[in-house]
Amino acid sequence: MLCKNSVNVRGKGKKDACFDNVDDALTLFNQMIERYPRPSIVEFNKLLGAIVRMKHFALVISLYNQLELLGVSHDDYSLSIMINCFFRLDHVDFGFSVLGKMLKLGIDPNVVTLLTLINGLCTQSKVMQAVTLFDEMIGKGFQPTLVTDNTILNGLCKTGNTDRAVNLLRTIEERDVVTYSMLVDVYCKEGMISEAEDIVDTMIKKGVEPNVVTYNALIDGYCSQNKMNEARRVFNLMIKKGCAVDIFSYSILINGYCKAKRLDEAMNLFCEISQKGPVPDTVTYTTLIQGMSQLGRFSDAFELFRKMCASGQVPNSMTYFVLLDGLCKHGKIEEALKLLQAMKNCGLEPDIYPL
Repeated sequence: MLCKNSVNVRGKGKKDACFDNVDDALTLFNQMIERYPRPSIVEFNKLLGAIVRMKHFALVISLYNQLELLGVSHDDYSLSIMINCFFRLDHVDFGFSVLGKMLKLGIDPNVVTLLTLINGLCTQSKVMQAVTLFDEMIGKGFQPTLVTDNTILNGLCKTGNTDRAVNLLRTIEERDVVTYSMLVDVYCKEGMISEAEDIVDTMIKKGVEPNVVTYNALIDGYCSQNKMNEARRVFNLMIKKGCAVDIFSYSILINGYCKAKRLDEAMNLFCEISQKGPVPDTVTYTTLIQGMSQLGRFSDAFELFRKMCASGQVPNSMTYFVLLDGLCKHGKIEEALKLLQAMKNCGLEPDIYPL
């Protein structure tokens, strides 16, 4: 059954079918290949693009192979879809084989193809290969887009290649809040908070307003260095600027207060959420429960645990683990064993987490 709301695939006003299930899509595919004259590859791309979004990657590859046997010629978009599917299936080499096929057919890779290849390599943690490909394409005259720049930048940041990421930023003429936020995050994770602040100052001067992701990265950076007053200053500035504070913002700050053993301030912030903030989630509750447990305040921890359950938030294995860890470290072995049994009764298996 077709959905009412179709999705734009090619960005040229052509609409892509949307389906409730893959069987409907396959029915339409079989109808299309029986038509005369047979639809163009553009029409098949719209159909198979919908199947890709249902995450049936191997099926899409099989259907494209079937089209080849029927004499339907590929275009740049169909081959880009195939590359994406191979990458999603962790078959990077097959994806590059399709690129070779594309070049052999005389089809020039477009921005979608390049972005697919770069994103696939970054997903596979082959960031330097992605950078090499990126550099080769630029050397051949390809004009990168903000999306390709941000994809490479994100890969470099995630793998700790801070210097290379900064050098790339200097060459990027068009920058958005995503570009800057990634750099703020990587600087904070490297402990380079002053540099992260400089990036925020630069983006504001350039007319790019920091968003919740930018501020959260900066707050987390200060928390990791136990600079809680600075973290709270950024948090307050975020609110003053009218930036929508999310539950992740609160959880970061609560976690920082707990690690700094400033539990009363963490609890005050939690109460602030209840009054005017977003709904606390499992992470928020677990973070505060951990802080209480580590300081031996088990009556408070279990009271919060009960409130958590009453609010509809389901404890996960991490929630139980922080309670068990605290009980064991304070010699309360009997209570820990009872809690372990309760955890198993809930269908959760014990696990080990780094604290």
